[in-house]
Amino acid sequence: FIGSCVSVLSGEVAQLHYCCFVYRFSTSRQTLTWVPDSFFSRSIFIDRDPSLFAPILNFLRTKELHPRAINVHMLMHEAEFYGIAPLVRKLQLCDELDRSSCGNVLFNGYLPPPAILNVFKGMDSDLFSVLCVCVRVRVCTCLRARVCLGQSSDPGMVRIICGHHNWIAVAYTQFVVCYRVKESTGWQQVFTSPRLDWVIDRVALNAKVMGGSLGDNDKMVAVASVTEIILWAICPDGNGNEIGVFSLGVPVEALFFVGNQMIATSHAGKVGVWNAVTKHWQNQDVVPISSYDTAGSLLILGCNNGSIYYIDVQKFPLRMKDNDLLVTELYRDPTEDAITALSVYLTPKTSDSGNWIEIAYGTSSGTVRVIVQHPETVGSGPQLFQTFSVHRSPVTKIMLSEKHLISVCADNNHVRTWTVTRFRGMISTQPGSTPLTSFKILSLDDVDGHGGCSAGTEIGPYGERDDQQVFIQRVVPDTDKLYVRLSSNGKRVCEVRSVDGTSITAFTVHECEGSSRIGSRPRRYLFSGHSNGSIQMWDLTTAMEIAGKVDIRALGGPTEEELLELLDQCDLALTRTPDSTPRASTCRYMFSY
Repeated sequence: FIGSCVSVLSGEVAQLHYCCFVYRFSTSRQTLTWVPDSFFSRSIFIDRDPSLFAPILNFLRTKELHPRAINVHMLMHEAEFYGIAPLVRKLQLCDELDRSSCGNVLFNGYLPPPAILNVFKGMDSDLFSVLCVCVRVRVCTCLRARVCLGQSSDPGMVRIICGHHNWIAVAYTQFVVCYRVKESTGWQQVFTSPRLDWVIDRVALNAKVMGGSLGDNDKMVAVASVTEIILWAICPDGNGNEIGVFSLGVPVEALFFVGNQMIATSHAGKVGVWNAVTKHWQNQDVVPISSYDTAGSLLILGCNNGSIYYIDVQKFPLRMKDNDLLVTELYRDPTEDAITALSVYLTPKTSDSGNWIEIAYGTSSGTVRVIVQHPETVGSGPQLFQTFSVHRSPVTKIMLSEKHLISVCADNNHVRTWTVTRFRGMISTQPGSTPLTSFKILSLDDVDGHGGCSAGTEIGPYGERDDQQVFIQRVVPDTDKLYVRLSSNGKRVCEVRSVDGTSITAFTVHECEGSSRIGSRPRRYLFSGHSNGSIQMWDLTTAMEIAGKVDIRALGGPTEEELLELLDQCDLALTRTPDSTPRASTCRYMFSY
């Protein structure tokens, strides 16, 4: 046997010229064929990795396996190819020694696919779209139903997860489910929407409605697809009442809540606001939007003309008569580059006149700037504080926190970080923001979009502004593994792996409130959604504590071996690297309203 790359030419075995070495194996027909119906009972031509063939041949000779000296996953793949069932079973058992369906110490919970999935999976989506048997016929036409339903190949996979307080909302292809957690009863499913006639692209959750006509205990969840938004109120008993169906008129790029106000924005230059008190929906034309963030009751918009605008949504009901959302220009970039990422940091109150406001933003040219506004000089507007020209591609994400300034550009998620110096809580130039590290968060996307939703797989950074943030890295679309990395230096906190072997299609990081016990603090969790519709939960608070006790200086994202193994399992023809199109800043997840 020639155990290297070979090809068959005119019925003869010929070695390829680029092979620099040859492995020769000698064995008997009896050894190779003792497993019935395997590869060797039908063929003797081998075009496989010779280094992995050696332990396979040794198993056929001795029927013994020494797992400590082999790569179990790679050998299992080869054993499956050769059809050696006894070896495959042994390797599966070896794999299960280090991997339990109950997960490791970080595994915190498992929510099975909702029962309604079985009903939906039994329905023929193509027939549904052709007949237009729509739950919401007033929202879509037959043509639109046909287009939307064809966008997802698997209606049972999780597309998006979002959290607020002790609640999470999970969006599937055509419906959304809400769960809440209590210390005594654990996670409970409390709301399931009707089946929609289009694919959900965005989801938003407000689990703490402050007063208003909905009642103190009511919650709200909203979903969007293309231009339409549906909003429900969730009652204390878990039932949901539809509040309304609203149209932004252009594709909804972001959907979120600021207090009781539901906000929808679009890159096309539209802002829509629904207010819980007035129960009024209002659209506002603005300059094309390329990023946004929130700060208290303020909605901050970064626009293509280089300007930063703000809307005080608390004042929204007061402006109903003239149908104006009171959009005010806050700052204009000196070079008028498009503002492609925004992050607002509110320091502790320093005077009776207000907060010291700090804003970090990135531009389409790769520039990163920090501007600040003193409480005593609110009327004069923010002043330029620092400028960094370290990116050569558009900045896609930015985060300004108590200790760090973090920016990400479109060059395969290239991250640059700085340490931030503060004096009495306020950013300082002594010694100023100093460079900390540079790394990449490689994440290949699914070209056809069937593997999930881009809104459900944002890398971050996730975390509170006064704590260490993390990035979540899913290298290839069809994988059961995620890497959790510190946003400040890129080092690996931990890796999590699906307990049931299913692919991870969506994820988010969210802090759930502590228990009622005195001194109990919120805990941070990673929620992963899977191709089979399940939700798996991972304890990042414990992961961060463990990482703080061990030396993680030498461990970052996937190692070269891990990366190659992931890429080997992925069809690169069906994936793409992140494009250079600026997206809305993900730092909106960092605020509690």
